[in-house]
Amino acid sequence: MSDHRIARDSMGEMKVPASALWGASTQRAVENFPVSGHPIPPELVRAIGLVKLAAARVNRDLGILDREAAELIEKAAREVADNRLDEHFVVDVFQTGSGTSSNMNANEVIARRADDLRSPGGSAKNPGRSIHPNDHVNAGQSSNDVFPTAIHVAAAESIEKSLLPALRDLHATLDGKSKEFWNVLKIGRTHLMDATPIRLGQELGGHASQIEHGIEHIEASLPHLRELAIGGTAVGTGINTRSEFGARVAAELSTETDIPFREARDHFEAQAAQDGAVAASSALKTVAVSMMKIANDIRLLAMGPRCGLGELRLPATQPGSSIMPGKVNPVICESVVQVGAQVQANDLAVALGGQWGQLDLNTMLPLMARNLLESARLLTSVSRIFVEKCLDGLEANEDRCRSLIEGSLSMVTSLNPLIGYDAAAKIAKEAFETGKTVRDLLHEKGLVSEDDLEKALDPESMTRPTD
Repeated sequence: MSDHRIARDSMGEMKVPASALWGASTQRAVENFPVSGHPIPPELVRAIGLVKLAAARVNRDLGILDREAAELIEKAAREVADNRLDEHFVVDVFQTGSGTSSNMNANEVIARRADDLRSPGGSAKNPGRSIHPNDHVNAGQSSNDVFPTAIHVAAAESIEKSLLPALRDLHATLDGKSKEFWNVLKIGRTHLMDATPIRLGQELGGHASQIEHGIEHIEASLPHLRELAIGGTAVGTGINTRSEFGARVAAELSTETDIPFREARDHFEAQAAQDGAVAASSALKTVAVSMMKIANDIRLLAMGPRCGLGELRLPATQPGSSIMPGKVNPVICESVVQVGAQVQANDLAVALGGQWGQLDLNTMLPLMARNLLESARLLTSVSRIFVEKCLDGLEANEDRCRSLIEGSLSMVTSLNPLIGYDAAAKIAKEAFETGKTVRDLLHEKGLVSEDDLEKALDPESMTRPTD
């Protein structure tokens, strides 16, 4: 048997691998775009499958497709949505800016697979191969409304079903550690220099609040992602489809995903721009920035173990050096920081893509989808790893925290009301020059009573405002 078969489209014949479900249009795109070696993301393949499935149901109900054709398309599209046919989605992600090549890839795969699912020989009414990629699978649709719709569906699913649960777990873990370490007093630091005391629980509570706010930013972006371009067809006017098509497809997608999708309020915005994706990506970037700060704070507080700050102890996950025996590094924190950097880079690509919504169509859709979905995937994975391999096993070194408080020159701050700023500054300077503690110098000089001194230098009292 030949390794190839001949497939045809409106431009003529193409040689296609015999085992491939795709056809001539897809093969042209494969040969036109040998760019990165990476096809569109699996989340996007799933979303396109769901759109085709929903469209087949609606076209059946509207009388556009007969029941047999619609059911065959739905079955084949279900396999696409379940990511069982990913090997047949072969077009490079850096392709035509509308995603037309990947939409045709889906149309051809679903059409051929639908024919394969037909009983041998076909029915009396429709003998042989009769499912057409454009006329049947793509009925009532255009790449220009399918691909933006699939981006929104894929992003909403990734965020709502994977990322937000992971971030909620991260928030709960940080909040739990805040409570666990509430009574651990440590020195605060501003400009990386010693400051007044703070509770370790207060620092971690601040981290938990960052994630909580990040979740709120992401949730605020979801209503726009839940608006779908489907029904606008070529330029937003809805040519070649029924007026109710978009709303019905959105309803079917809502049933399939348990996400309340709806037809776009304005189809011209939904296809000419991608502001929903830009806003969602920006929210993910904000979370990435927060996670970088949190991971780096924890890494700094655990610095040591003997010659650094050493106020936290991180779980040992792997040997840290190929030359220094016994060295253990904060590798999980470093992974979080790297993901944060990548997500910020992805956000720039998404923002640049959003700018290229020229006239009536954005032509940077595959690029935007790739980066937005990667950001959601990376943040989901690293959030769970951060919790499981770092935060769950995080410990406080209370003895080290206490000793650093006692040696800090900033303890003198609480004496301002008793001896004044200038006198307190002289004490701090002398303590630094002599190596003595603030407490020892004040004992020697007798500038304040012992009772006032004990009250003023009580670190716990410095962690809350005075009445």
